[in-house]
Amino acid sequence: MAGIRTLSTILIAALQFAWLPAQATEIPMDTAVLRALDKVSARVSTLRAPVGVPIAFGRLEITAQRCLARPPEETPESSVLLDIYKQLGDTPREQVFHGWMFASSPDLSAMEDAVYDVWVLRCENSVASSSPGDNG
Repeated sequence: MAGIRTLSTILIAALQFAWLPAQATEIPMDTAVLRALDKVSARVSTLRAPVGVPIAFGRLEITAQRCLARPPEETPESSVLLDIYKQLGDTPREQVFHGWMFASSPDLSAMEDAVYDVWVLRCENSVASSSPGDNG
């Protein structure tokens, strides 16, 4: 009887382990690399947004609140918590996006507006983002 209990306990533990999602380790980074499109001028820009520092693109003010990347040995993913505001003339600025964007799913998590689109490319640390490269 003890053997059956031990076997059932092992089986239950194995099934629970198999059904639990894998816990990805995310590394906090200090710079979000974004791509932005101004649909009026057809200008595409690569933006580097230091975490906690507002940056401007046209009439948008973009602030990356958090930027997380997975380690190289895991499935690539960068996720950024963004606040995006739009200023139109003398009216108070309007929040047009608040939430997470994922580099692996730009079609699901991008900010789309009548004039602007913004999506995430990756997360970096400031040493990497000061090197030459993606000038888009």
